[in-house]
Amino acid sequence: MIRRFVLLSFLCALSLSSVQGQPIQSTPPPTDQIQAFDPAAATRAWLDTVPAEKREKSDSYFEGGYWLILWNFLLTAAILIFLLTSRVSAGLRDFAERVSQFKFLQIGVYAAVFILITSVLSFPLDVYQNFFRERAYGLATQTFGPWFVEQLIALVVAVIASTISLIALYWVFRRAPQSWWIWGTIVAVVLSFIGNFIAPVYVEPLFNTYKPITDPKIRDPILAMARANQIPVTQVFEVDASRQTTRVSANVAGMLGTTRIALNDNLLKQCTLPEIRAVMAHEMGHYVLNHGAKLTMYFGILALFGFGIARVVFDWSLRRWGDRWRVHGIADPAGLPLLALIFAVLAFVVTPLINTTVRVTEREADAFGINTSREPDGMASVALKLGAYRKLDPGPLEEFIFYDHPSGRARIRMAMDWKAAHLPAGNLDAPEPATN
Repeated sequence: MIRRFVLLSFLCALSLSSVQGQPIQSTPPPTDQIQAFDPAAATRAWLDTVPAEKREKSDSYFEGGYWLILWNFLLTAAILIFLLTSRVSAGLRDFAERVSQFKFLQIGVYAAVFILITSVLSFPLDVYQNFFRERAYGLATQTFGPWFVEQLIALVVAVIASTISLIALYWVFRRAPQSWWIWGTIVAVVLSFIGNFIAPVYVEPLFNTYKPITDPKIRDPILAMARANQIPVTQVFEVDASRQTTRVSANVAGMLGTTRIALNDNLLKQCTLPEIRAVMAHEMGHYVLNHGAKLTMYFGILALFGFGIARVVFDWSLRRWGDRWRVHGIADPAGLPLLALIFAVLAFVVTPLINTTVRVTEREADAFGINTSREPDGMASVALKLGAYRKLDPGPLEEFIFYDHPSGRARIRMAMDWKAAHLPAGNLDAPEPATN
């Protein structure tokens, strides 16, 4: 959706994946026992347990997403270019100036109408991508009515967030006409941090209900891992995500007293206790390793690079076409489509870099998770379940460009390598996948 590209343009703003392990024995395992377990063969055996038709379906779904990256970019670019070159953006600025004499209200009016217009224009692709396609692949559970209501709620949230963000950014643009690209980066990073703090507490409950898990068989092992890693929580929450999707998910989010561990009901219904422990330990890894702060810093660097490029391209574009577009400078909100277009192009071009940055943190969380949960087979089996909507065995270049998480193959191989290194203290009683 366009509103997501606009928020990405200014905020450059990002969850995933447990049961009882045995202590490591002090005496090393016999050499012949270690040699009997081949991590590469075990990885292939796990992958071979997935029926061909399921592999084909998940491959088709994930590979179709490659094209959707392109279509979303092209549609975004087309809408922004239309608003700019047709002078619709300039007319919208004139309308905002007639509504109020106060600059911040003018920006607010412009931003709200801009988000509404772009959301309407991008809705056909949005409804295909997020409703019809999800239902066709068996990943969505909502009918159109409830889904559309939630899209309206998301639109209201996007309008409010975008309006506040753009008011702050254009205040900077007016105050610092020469160094706006530096101060714009700072504002974008601060807004991203605030958004990451607010979303789990105030936004996510708009779409789902959170309730404490009371089953001690589920709750207590998760809380034990949390205590061992100094995560300040006393409850584990269940989210009714099955209202919308069949996907499994969980997260550990929050700060400054708002930290919360949550897992969706699909995870509880579809996964075993070892798988749940593996997933929750991964999520705790994100929290303990401060991935939220690190990713905010990484994308702050990318935002600075983007704002620097935007300054050059924006000024050059206005010298050539500013009069035709009726855009007067960086502080003129009529230039927002141009600024958003520059960032949309940048985000599209550096997609592999963004994905790699996120994928590295996900792999770090995987390593933390398996060392915490000590569930290699749980990690491997849940990786197969995530393969319902992620291609399990991509090529190296494919994974580098399109994957923001490690592939299923990579995750299973990590689990099997860990298991081999810890024999016989690993889950030796767990059934091994059959080999041909």
